Amino acid sequence: MTTHSPSKLTLYFRLVRLDKPIGAVLLLWPTLNALWLASNGAPDWRLLAIFALGTLLMRSAGCAVNDYADQDIDKHVKRTAQRPITSGRVSGREALAIAAVLTVLAGALILPLNTLTKELSIVAVILAASYPYFKRFFAIPQAYLGIAFGFGIPMAYAAVQGRVPALAWVLLAANIFWTLAYDTEYAMVDRDDDLKIGIRTSAITFGRYDVAIIMACYAAHLLLLLLCGRRLGLGAWFYAGLAVAGAMALYHYTLIRGREREPCFTAFRHNNWLGAAVFAGVALDYAFR
Repeated sequence: MTTHSPSKLTLYFRLVRLDKPIGAVLLLWPTLNALWLASNGAPDWRLLAIFALGTLLMRSAGCAVNDYADQDIDKHVKRTAQRPITSGRVSGREALAIAAVLTVLAGALILPLNTLTKELSIVAVILAASYPYFKRFFAIPQAYLGIAFGFGIPMAYAAVQGRVPALAWVLLAANIFWTLAYDTEYAMVDRDDDLKIGIRTSAITFGRYDVAIIMACYAAHLLLLLLCGRRLGLGAWFYAGLAVAGAMALYHYTLIRGREREPCFTAFRHNNWLGAAVFAGVALDYAFR
């Protein structure tokens, strides 16, 4: 029986994780929240399209850069050993070229937007490109990832209001705590491999307190969102969304307390629904006013 190698297009598809959209969705929920909150529940559909597509493009570009940076590391990790670059089926030069094209396309999307949004987009690109290298020396790279993953929040406010109020930075802080929670769950999957090769992750840094700190991060995330909602005068639908998200976080505790690979990965993926619950609360609160 002949085994056919995947085509280049399929390999590029995998390189930028279009076959695994969970990462793009985790970026999208906080960005959508920011667009709704900044516009009092009535975001311009053009901004929605720009930010949704831009989020997908930049996440894909970030994945290509990440795999380029980690190509010598990924081969030692069971979960990543067969990624396109690590397995030798896509070159590092190809990955960087794809990342550059995707970044240019994302940049083209924001050309109609104001100067502040464009300036913040430069910071966003720097964050996305530099994150893969932070795990070399930073003990909790997931915190830096939280900034990179949440930078659509100040950009959304800049695009809608022409400024970035203090509330936007509180929302970004909330996103940092959420990212710390779910990406530590993700890091717990690879902890044994990462210890062998000397990579720094929050799962290693937190040690035996990992589960407790994850739950504290979920609590901080929801508390900061609660404070933002109170500041904006949001009502019952918003609080219901937070309550559902809180129940999901407790469910994640039941998955991660044993620190087993598959349940931890399930908890990570389930954060898509936690983010959806928060956004549903925001959107429904404005819709039923």
